[in-house]
Amino acid sequence: MAELRKVLHVDDDEDIRVIAKMSLEVVGDLAVHQCSSGMQAINEADAAKPDLFLLDYMMPGMNGEETLRGLRQIPGLENVPVIFMTARVQPDVSEALKRDGAIEVIAKPFDPMELCDQLRQAWARL
Repeated sequence: MAELRKVLHVDDDEDIRVIAKMSLEVVGDLAVHQCSSGMQAINEADAAKPDLFLLDYMMPGMNGEETLRGLRQIPGLENVPVIFMTARVQPDVSEALKRDGAIEVIAKPFDPMELCDQLRQAWARL
């Protein structure tokens, strides 16, 4: 698989977006396009051309699973790998997300110094 370069990150929490962006861009040297809602992500994903979706699981309006279903409808993005981030780290939630195609589920709060490594490790398993 090609090298991981571009991430579409969707999270309704501005503080999480700021920390994740700094972590992924500064520590991980990745290009990050961020959205504050699932609908914004669906509207902007085609232009962003991400290698990976990093989606918050619990968001108002459109949750992470609904967002992923919408993103999968965009031609060319049907097979973009997805990683979910969530504060709901119960095994049943994590297992269900992985059954539905997530390559990883990252617990919140996350370690900003480890986030990029977590993404790259999941990417390497593809």
